[in-house]
Amino acid sequence: MKFADTRNNAVPTYCVSTDTLLEVSKTFDQTVKEWIQKTQFLGSIGQSVLCPTKKGEMIALLGMGNKKSRKRTRFQLAAAAKSLPPGSYEILNPEAVENFEIEALGWLMNSYIFDKYKNKKDTHAYLVEPKTINSKRILQIAEAEAFARDLINTPTSDMGPENLALAAKSLANKFNAHYSEIVGEELIEKNFPLIHAVGRASSQEPRLLTIKHGNNGPKVTLVGKGVCFDTGGLNIKPGRSMGLMKKDMGGAANVLALASMILSANMNVQLTVLIPAVENSISGNSFRPGDILKARNGSTVEINNTDAEGRLVLADALSLASEENPDLLISMATLTGAARVAVGSDLAPFFTEKNDVSEILKTSGEAQSDPVWPLPFWDPYENLIEPEHADLDNAPSGGFGGAITAALFLRRFVSKPSSYIHFDILLVRHKKPVYQKVE
Repeated sequence: MKFADTRNNAVPTYCVSTDTLLEVSKTFDQTVKEWIQKTQFLGSIGQSVLCPTKKGEMIALLGMGNKKSRKRTRFQLAAAAKSLPPGSYEILNPEAVENFEIEALGWLMNSYIFDKYKNKKDTHAYLVEPKTINSKRILQIAEAEAFARDLINTPTSDMGPENLALAAKSLANKFNAHYSEIVGEELIEKNFPLIHAVGRASSQEPRLLTIKHGNNGPKVTLVGKGVCFDTGGLNIKPGRSMGLMKKDMGGAANVLALASMILSANMNVQLTVLIPAVENSISGNSFRPGDILKARNGSTVEINNTDAEGRLVLADALSLASEENPDLLISMATLTGAARVAVGSDLAPFFTEKNDVSEILKTSGEAQSDPVWPLPFWDPYENLIEPEHADLDNAPSGGFGGAITAALFLRRFVSKPSSYIHFDILLVRHKKPVYQKVE
């Protein structure tokens, strides 16, 4: 993702709402006015039109809708720019766009295309770098977003545990951070039994990846689920459900992207990133339904479904994170289908014990057009994750409140729950503006 390389030959572009179209049109020559009328451009959300001027030049108009339609569309500028032909476009009336910096970010993110494996590369409609915004900041965000999407879209043949480790190491090297990993049988020796159990059936050894940076400021630890492919294990997924399981390392991709943003901004924090990188595969030594496994913190876990493996690898990583007593601990994972059912694909549900933190996250998300929504650590459901023969059940029967019971399971491995935030993130399969379909 990038801005246009130059302003030279950029198409002059105007943002027009349904309310301002008539007034803005008064500044255009008769040729443009007639073109607007004949193309039935109304300034609606998602509309764009290239208009020839009397001098034979071109200008572009982008529809910004009205107040009601803007409330229902996250990135209006991106929605309109999506239909523009390749080229460079310079917004000449940024004051007409509410929260123009966020809208410019939307345009950048909308230009993302995963074409790594295509011989013929796609071309884009590029935005000329606006002078009125903090373009460095939004470019850092867009680049981190593209980094996460590239990791998720890359097939497991090129993004297994070893490849994910290389990506994490490359990020660490870029910012002079310390990188280390624990691989294979060493996981048993160093007491990460759940990570080892989930990943031991794969031809690529399981591993725990660690990035550390900074010696001053509050301790911030990010934990991301790095299941590079999820067959479901012996509780094997049906074919249709398995096709997109390369995305099950989305939590790892997100924490790496977030780490990239934190490091790019040179924040004064002691940053730790922990990623259990595994492939939940099938072989003669797969872990089994009915097994009872001991976690790093000593808790025993009864395996009732090998397809509920994400919470297992996160458990050991969260235990390690808690041993260092971070001021803020965040986990991200494509953990449950229940989360998607609860809030749909536009909202990222999160869990926290603190109402003030919840409100800050909601408000901040809305301000950035990146909405999140709180779900509860509902204590009365604790009994649902407590089986007869072990401390914890990795897949309670019944299926109700699945996102909540998964979050409660994770909380059992956090020593200071008041500082813990868990995001149960979703797979986005549509191609709305800014979103990129996982191919």
